[in-house]
Amino acid sequence: MPNMASPLLLPLYSTCGKIPSLAAPQGISVEKLGRFVLKVKSSETKECTANATFNTNSRRDFLGLALGGVSTFFIHSFDAANGAGLPPEEKPKLCDNNCEKELENVPMVTTESGLQYKDIKVGQGPSPPVGFQVAANYVAMVPSGQIFDSSLEKGQIYIFRVGSGQVIKGLDEGLLSMKVGGKRRLYIPGSLAFPKGLNSAPGRPRVAPNSPVIFDVSLEYVPGLEFDEESS
Repeated sequence: MPNMASPLLLPLYSTCGKIPSLAAPQGISVEKLGRFVLKVKSSETKECTANATFNTNSRRDFLGLALGGVSTFFIHSFDAANGAGLPPEEKPKLCDNNCEKELENVPMVTTESGLQYKDIKVGQGPSPPVGFQVAANYVAMVPSGQIFDSSLEKGQIYIFRVGSGQVIKGLDEGLLSMKVGGKRRLYIPGSLAFPKGLNSAPGRPRVAPNSPVIFDVSLEYVPGLEFDEESS
């Protein structure tokens, strides 16, 4: 990599017998550089030394310029990293790459409401009755696959009363026909999703009003309904 000089570095000259004129780097005034003093020493070895001194005000100006340059450097470095096509940070999912390939061969089920789903894994436990509390994990995505919400990232199982309107209609309907221990991908049309849209957190995609969304959900358990997976 070629060695590139920073425009903020003050040049120190070492010229025997000549005192160079004070020349400021392009874009920086002489006043901001301060007083430049060159002392020439005559000795048997004819050594030349160069010293730069700054008054108090000039030091303050120079530090301000230097810090500004450092900030600009980091901004440009960050932009360069973003433009380098670096892979996005891997987020926890309910369906990994192998699961995605298997889902291609899983038949799609379409209900009367327009909800569609594919079972990632069919559960062996009971289905939750309407109004019962359920404990579920979910990963919510826009159609492009970008995640806008996830219980896995929060590290907390989501508990709510299913079929009671506490969640969007598509999620309510999709969970009611699941069995404990099951995982399902729900393709929720806009009419069963967010009628008013959903504002997302920074770095997350926004959900437009009445736009379709995708939910991967796992029904972990239904409090009050005992289920012994080993005996089923």
